[in-house]
Amino acid sequence: MSTATTTQVAPVRAERPAYKVTAARVLRSEWAKFWSLRSSWITLTLALVFVLFFGLIRAWRYKVNITAGNPMDAPEMLAANAVSLSLFGLNFGQLAVGVLGVLVAAGEYSTGMIRSTLAAVPRRLPVLWSKAAVFALVAFVVGIVGAFAAFGFGSGIVSGTRAALTFSDAGVLRSLVMAGVYLALIGVCGVALGALLRSVAGGIAVLVGTLLLVPGLITLLPTSWQNNVSQYLPSHAGDSMYALHQDAHTLSPGMGLLVLGLWTALALAGAAYRLKRADA
Repeated sequence: MSTATTTQVAPVRAERPAYKVTAARVLRSEWAKFWSLRSSWITLTLALVFVLFFGLIRAWRYKVNITAGNPMDAPEMLAANAVSLSLFGLNFGQLAVGVLGVLVAAGEYSTGMIRSTLAAVPRRLPVLWSKAAVFALVAFVVGIVGAFAAFGFGSGIVSGTRAALTFSDAGVLRSLVMAGVYLALIGVCGVALGALLRSVAGGIAVLVGTLLLVPGLITLLPTSWQNNVSQYLPSHAGDSMYALHQDAHTLSPGMGLLVLGLWTALALAGAAYRLKRADA
């Protein structure tokens, strides 16, 4: 009589790699998503063109009027300098950057991709911080490149006039760097508005209204109110950041940076609260 021995072999389970959500991985994910969109390339190119094109036109117009001996048709042109002339296009570039910031955040809600994003990053808030950080860096680089290029060409155009300046003149480099910081903060405001309102149209409307409509409405107030209120608006605080010289009722560059930074932080706080509390 023999006894058969049966050896049972336990099934071997394939070990799955342990993936951990880290800040670096979320940043890389948002970086890849940002550059995979065609709208990112197109809108950034438009922002750069706006900064350069309108700045050079402003400088050329100033040079033509000065050369021809024509009176300046706007009071601000009398005190113009190469920095203010060259950075005139920043008023148009900020709209392109801000709109793209709204699209970066609100676009995922319109397509439904935000559900996949939040499923991969359950803590949610790292997604917002990463979007804001990625876009702030991109907008800063675009602003720096645009500002330095516009001033490089614009200062050549107005060379020989009373507005002439060079990179070595006092305050010029600070103004050009602050122009990049300004675009970065406006871009982050756009991201925050997109995440807060979750609507592309709504985010763009609020952004454009804040930058263009509200400053116009402030001019309807009494002069004393205008002087006390307008300087704390996001657009006017930004203007004081990169202005070479400050007027009587404008903030200093450092105070302008602080005020715009507070507006940006307020928008981000609202976006973070809704992202954490509300369903996608």
